[in-house]
Amino acid sequence: MSKRALILIDIQNDYFVGGKWSLHGMDTATANAARVLAAARAAGDTVVHVRHEFESLDAPFFAPGSAGAQIHAEVQPLAGEAVVLKHKVNAFLGTDLKARLDEAGIEQITLVGAMSHMCIDAAARASADFGYATTVIHDACATRDQEFEGKQVPAAQVQAAYMAALAFAYATVTSAEQYLAG
Repeated sequence: MSKRALILIDIQNDYFVGGKWSLHGMDTATANAARVLAAARAAGDTVVHVRHEFESLDAPFFAPGSAGAQIHAEVQPLAGEAVVLKHKVNAFLGTDLKARLDEAGIEQITLVGAMSHMCIDAAARASADFGYATTVIHDACATRDQEFEGKQVPAAQVQAAYMAALAFAYATVTSAEQYLAG
């Protein structure tokens, strides 16, 4: 049995063009995530879909029960694949994600999804802290422009900064192409 898990984080409709909180490069990130998902399924790896919902109906996005909070069609879970509902940034916080991974004997985690500067970052750091060998597929993750002290930070710079930080001490950060090549 495989000791690897692919965790798809927050690949949900509100993050796409036309959604309530669209991200830069979400279509490309999702296409790459779908390729990694197909490979994980073919290899018999554990697949876990993580879906975020805010706890309030007046949430800026991912409102409970909304179409925007649903997992995007391109990476829909198959029967038997776990779907973990979270209400916090960190997919491990307040969920049974770690218990599921430990029960399956998982040692290696691969992360894809959104947002790079929030949920991917938090999950990668927690994963490494829990002792899992962690990989982040950078071009299967997406983010958006940010602002700090009146300065606009373009999404590409946000992405690069977060991936560089994760690669420094928390995860192997690689492209979908490199990952799929072995």
